Amino acid sequence: MKILLVEDEPALLRAMREFLDKEGYLITTAANFATASQLLNDYDYDCVVVDIGLPDGNGLNLVKQVKATENRALLPDRKELGTSMPGTSMPGLIIISANDSLDDKLVGLELGSDDYITKPFHLPELNARIKSVLRRRFFGGNKLIRLGDLSIDPHVHRVSVQEQTLDLTEKEYQLLLFFMANPNRLLTKAAIAESVWGDHMDMVDSHDFLYTHIKNLRRKLMDGGCPDYLKTRYGAGYIFTTTA
Repeated sequence: MKILLVEDEPALLRAMREFLDKEGYLITTAANFATASQLLNDYDYDCVVVDIGLPDGNGLNLVKQVKATENRALLPDRKELGTSMPGTSMPGLIIISANDSLDDKLVGLELGSDDYITKPFHLPELNARIKSVLRRRFFGGNKLIRLGDLSIDPHVHRVSVQEQTLDLTEKEYQLLLFFMANPNRLLTKAAIAESVWGDHMDMVDSHDFLYTHIKNLRRKLMDGGCPDYLKTRYGAGYIFTTTA
């Protein structure tokens, strides 16, 4: 899952990135308002953690920017899924601030943020908040993700087919998580690549490398007794569905 961290304190930003990297997240960072705003304009993320007090702007305006993107994404003429999990380009939002003011907290929540954490905080607490926001936004608050004969326990990265554990690589796991978060949706190669490999994938000439990873994932699922839920739409992308 893709996380954007927006924080102007270099030591804290580095510590958050290193900790969340080890937790298996795909991390992008921004140290100021301008960079964060450009990233939010160019890419989709599954969760944005944003400091209110940035040197060149108010982090709450980034929350407003995300909400404006959500409103555009929900228009009925939207036909194609972007790179974020829910298909609406609306990430989870967590505000961090040195100010424990109730007014700041209420403003942030009213704008649409999902949570609020005050400095100083422990990194495991931030990780727990991120996990909670992602579960609520993309999996109905469930700790165990189920689709047909498949289940994922994201806390320990365990994938099972009818209670039998499968041995997947980390990229195969991230691919499956992305597919299960977006059932019955057409997922383009570009959307898959950016979600699982990172923003820099928009610079590559071809996404054909995905074929091998998806082929291996499909084989492992079917060898484990799972029906073939992964459907290829040639020239367009893939659809993950339990419907024949």
